[in-house]
Amino acid sequence: MKHVLVVLVRVALFALICYVFSLAADARLSSAANLTVIWAGVLATFPLVRLARRFLDRRPTVARAVWTTTCVHVGLGMTFGVPLVRAIVTHRDWRGWVLPVPPSVGEALVIGTGAAAFLTVMNLAVKGLGAPFFIALSRKLSVDWMYAWTRNPMALAAVAFFLALGVWFQSALFVLWVLVPLTPALLFFLKVYEERELELRFGASYLEYRSRTPMLWPRRPGG
Repeated sequence: MKHVLVVLVRVALFALICYVFSLAADARLSSAANLTVIWAGVLATFPLVRLARRFLDRRPTVARAVWTTTCVHVGLGMTFGVPLVRAIVTHRDWRGWVLPVPPSVGEALVIGTGAAAFLTVMNLAVKGLGAPFFIALSRKLSVDWMYAWTRNPMALAAVAFFLALGVWFQSALFVLWVLVPLTPALLFFLKVYEERELELRFGASYLEYRSRTPMLWPRRPGG
């Protein structure tokens, strides 16, 4: 019964976030308000993550880590997801200096990085018995395949995909936004919160994995 309740709560939260995303995509905002959402929204990730880490450290248990992570992921849906939706649907309005890259090149990059991102999701599903976001937190520590090269292949593929979108849009400002502040906010979340949460849930096995596998930039296993 408890497991069913957890699933129902997560499904309801996921549906709520999808609804918020649809509202964000259709919203009619002024240029100033739109840029505020896109830039300041991502910056809100930093206090959110810091607050969540403090809350987790007050009583560092597995159960607390699971529920705190669910809440954090919902928050990230707002600080990452909503700005991303607005950035993508309004990119023509604020793209800035036009990158002199043929759209076909950008499209190829989007397809390639998108495929890589999909493979990381499948990797987590098969080896970690989990899914992105809070839909299903990993039940096993994923250390094989792409996760043997880097601890965060999904984040690396996501950043590459967003950069590819900027190239496809021919927008230097979109690329700049991905580099600053989106990527630093994502790395802050991974380093400050997610590493601690994984340590609580998987213990010594995660610490050993972290000691031999780079955080982001891939390295040949055993190299």
